[in-house]
Amino acid sequence: MNDILEQSHDEARELDRHDALSDFREHFWIPKKTDGSKQLYFCGNSLGLQPKAVKAAVLDELTAWQELGVEGHFRGQRPWLSYNDQLRGPMSELIGAKPHEVVVMNSLTVNLHLMMISFYQPQGKRKKILIEHQSFPSDRYAVESQIRMHNLDPNECLVEIAPRGNGHTLDETVIEDYLAEHGEQVALVLWPGVQYASGQFFDLQRIAQSAHKAGALCGFDLAHAVGNVPLNLCDSGVDFAVWCTYKYLNAGMGAVAGCFVNERHGESESLKRLHGWWGTAPESRFLMEPDFVPASGAEAWVMSNPPILAMAPIRVSLELFKQAGMTALHEKSIAMTAYLEQLIHSELNDSIEIITPAQPGRRGCQLSLRVLAGRDAGRALFEQLEKAGTIPDWREPDLIRVAPVPFYNRFEDCWLFVNQVKTLLGKT
Repeated sequence: MNDILEQSHDEARELDRHDALSDFREHFWIPKKTDGSKQLYFCGNSLGLQPKAVKAAVLDELTAWQELGVEGHFRGQRPWLSYNDQLRGPMSELIGAKPHEVVVMNSLTVNLHLMMISFYQPQGKRKKILIEHQSFPSDRYAVESQIRMHNLDPNECLVEIAPRGNGHTLDETVIEDYLAEHGEQVALVLWPGVQYASGQFFDLQRIAQSAHKAGALCGFDLAHAVGNVPLNLCDSGVDFAVWCTYKYLNAGMGAVAGCFVNERHGESESLKRLHGWWGTAPESRFLMEPDFVPASGAEAWVMSNPPILAMAPIRVSLELFKQAGMTALHEKSIAMTAYLEQLIHSELNDSIEIITPAQPGRRGCQLSLRVLAGRDAGRALFEQLEKAGTIPDWREPDLIRVAPVPFYNRFEDCWLFVNQVKTLLGKT
């Protein structure tokens, strides 16, 4: 081991000793290797780790069901009838919204479909939906199917915006230029907060403003952004947003998703919307009347009563975010991601390319790596890391995504990762 890398190891341990958030690691279960030691887990951008309090939270609701039966909707420590109300406050703080603009419901793609039913209404020549090139497949499938639902052709109405040249990241001017020239044909701009493959964090306010300037509506998929980067949806002016809760929000496999509807649309009578019982106004919900009276704000889009057992982990996670504070988490994220980046540049620069933006304000805690020797070499490295008990994430065709999550990753984890990669590449 060279002296520079050993000095970096000492630096990592020192950074961990002075980490004000280090105790939060103890709130999470870290998976173990076959030898019983803890994994190096860098896959929180795909599935966040389980908070230790989740089991008790779910058991609490099972106990309430056991002891109260149907009365659990109205009685107990956390009545089920108002469970969404208990989540929308802390969730709205996390995304920079007002509580009545936020609901927790369904899954991400279901919510995306519900939003597009309301916010994609092609008329005349304004028929196109603008998305990024190589968007997450589920988003593209949803957009394509919505276009077909209007008896339109995706080949004509689905526009995918790619970076200029051979770049990996996309400047917002590309979106603005397209809208300046073709904006009268665009009905909806649907954009990610953080691009899943590159890890690029976009200027959401700028994108929403350019969409509205062109006369289009704007929605965000925040799957890789919520709990990862600071957000302020109110200031952005976006019309709607959707996100999942099983990545950085640590709510478990396929957990219930989130949805934001800007308050200027919450009381609109002109928007089309699919209706369900739980979307009715709470004061009239149990009158069982035939006419739909919508709840105020985003709640009007809710279909069914809340799945309590699946929502309990979200409550636990949001409590941890409240304790730690998104500002402090993001500050640690910036520092730890920069430390990992520095190590990769100093120790692996001739073997690994980082395609994620270098500017801290243009990324979250993910670095997307490409092995310079090619796709097969990258895949082989990923599989060797997994076999050794180090868990990053592979995305076709050739990316290893590494996410040092500030809740439970340490600076030393980053050092151990780079040292392990050096060993596997035969560079030590």
